[in-house]
Amino acid sequence: MSSSATSATRGARPTEGAPAPGWGGPTGEGSGAGAATGGGGGGAARDALLARAVAHVAAHGLADVSLRELASAIGTSHRMINYHFGGREGLVAAIVAEVEANQRSALAALAERAGSPRELIEAQWAQLTDPALRPFVALFFEVLALAVHDRPGTDGFLAGLTEPWLHLAGDLADRMGVEHGVEELRLGVAVTRGLLVDVLASGDVEAATASLRRFLDLWEAGSQHG
Repeated sequence: MSSSATSATRGARPTEGAPAPGWGGPTGEGSGAGAATGGGGGGAARDALLARAVAHVAAHGLADVSLRELASAIGTSHRMINYHFGGREGLVAAIVAEVEANQRSALAALAERAGSPRELIEAQWAQLTDPALRPFVALFFEVLALAVHDRPGTDGFLAGLTEPWLHLAGDLADRMGVEHGVEELRLGVAVTRGLLVDVLASGDVEAATASLRRFLDLWEAGSQHG
């Protein structure tokens, strides 16, 4: 969800740089988050269909499910999925985009309560590694692979892969009074995404969390001497 996730400074000082939280994929600015991917349909019908698809994936996952089976499960037809999303791959891309938008909204909400960049990042990491979000994290990387190969329905996915997270992270850093550069923000997104791949591959959240904390330790040390 690049997506989605880091925090551990003792206080937000104007001399400190800020690594960007996030896992960079679908987020939460509303039910139209997947509008850049696939399909020609739009409006309330598309939004309602997407909401049902997201709920179904959260409950049952999406592995080895055909387009017709998925359509039946969410109370529609494969023709309507093709119309609104351009096919199964386009629907999956829209699901990922929606979840990513939700994760960005969640990050902004967490920032309201966080006392430091590190606290914010660790709080988001806890959300991203919640088992309930695991199917969507896996879908994010699946769609990324499809988009790299220009598969139908993934138009626009790569263009929105990282920039929305960088913009949000920069805005949050400004609000917290933390100096930042785009290089640090991009590094934070990349580290979070890489560790999420490790969680998917190994299932070892504890080890990935320890690595994230080590990254934050190094970042804090560098900020203090920078």
